[in-house]
Amino acid sequence: MSSDLWSFSVTTYSLRGVEHACLQLQSTGVNVCLLLCGLWLGERGVTCNEQRLQLLRDVAGPWDADVVQPLRALRLQWKAAASEDAGLNALREQVKSLETEAERHVLLRLERLAQSWPQCEATDLTAWLEGVTAGAVNLDRDALHQLRVAATGA
Repeated sequence: MSSDLWSFSVTTYSLRGVEHACLQLQSTGVNVCLLLCGLWLGERGVTCNEQRLQLLRDVAGPWDADVVQPLRALRLQWKAAASEDAGLNALREQVKSLETEAERHVLLRLERLAQSWPQCEATDLTAWLEGVTAGAVNLDRDALHQLRVAATGA
């Protein structure tokens, strides 16, 4: 297991089925950075509680709303036109890189916040996944299960 959240996230996201599950969950309003952070914390044995969940949301929410989502919206807005315009496609790829870098910053902030939380206390990954997906509209439980299985190898 990767010790830092960014490496863990990149490795986990590359596992079979994880990208699709994350994108499905993102379409229901789930913050994928929080989702990956929840997986990381669960695997580290950090106990999930409402106070920690709220601290994570407080860190991720504003950055996601102000930086990540606008970049994602622009990238998606340009998708169709970029398939026919090489110049726009190049700009779209730059926006995609900025979006990824913005997500990396969120993950670094989340890691700094959670770094001092005691590890090896609990093994309930479900609590973290349920906590970080709370409030999602029409949560795709199949995608959540698929993510849990892919990420844990179970």
